[in-house]
Amino acid sequence: MQSTPLAIPDVMLIEPHVFEDERGFFYESYNQKAFEEAVGYPVTFVQDNHSLSVRGTLRGLHFQRPPHAQGKLVRVTVGEVFDVAVDVRTNSPTFGQWVGQTLSADNRCQIWIPPGFAHGFLAASDVAEVQYKCTDFYAPGCEASIRWDDAELGIDWPIQGQPLLSVKDAHAPSFGDVRTFND
Repeated sequence: MQSTPLAIPDVMLIEPHVFEDERGFFYESYNQKAFEEAVGYPVTFVQDNHSLSVRGTLRGLHFQRPPHAQGKLVRVTVGEVFDVAVDVRTNSPTFGQWVGQTLSADNRCQIWIPPGFAHGFLAASDVAEVQYKCTDFYAPGCEASIRWDDAELGIDWPIQGQPLLSVKDAHAPSFGDVRTFND
């Protein structure tokens, strides 16, 4: 596997070594030892999630506050998404900055988003299936969200018009209104 820090260095692009021939392909989608060597610290995953979205669906920006902040290792197994991570760690030099990456079944790339980041993605294909590992369990009392189109964040989503949103995402507060990210 090859790992590359993105513009926010704690967020990493993970590229597996893929073995392809006339029969198809094989790759390790996860190897704990190699992953921990890539990120430089121990990581324990406790939950796997899988979602299916139609073109134009935008999910996010979601995060969980401590003590149940979640790190996520995200990959796409069908289709393509534009995946975004926003640094919500108030003491971070990159607080309020975002990075985006295209993940697809074709490029087989993954993105590591450590705890302390809001996460969202836009389905860019007719259907997109996203699978991600989480470092903590879903905790409804710690969940939070930020508007996908927050002007202060200025995320350059590759979409024209309005995305398909859940009711929760359509009514998410602005970045400035989410006052205590780490509390």
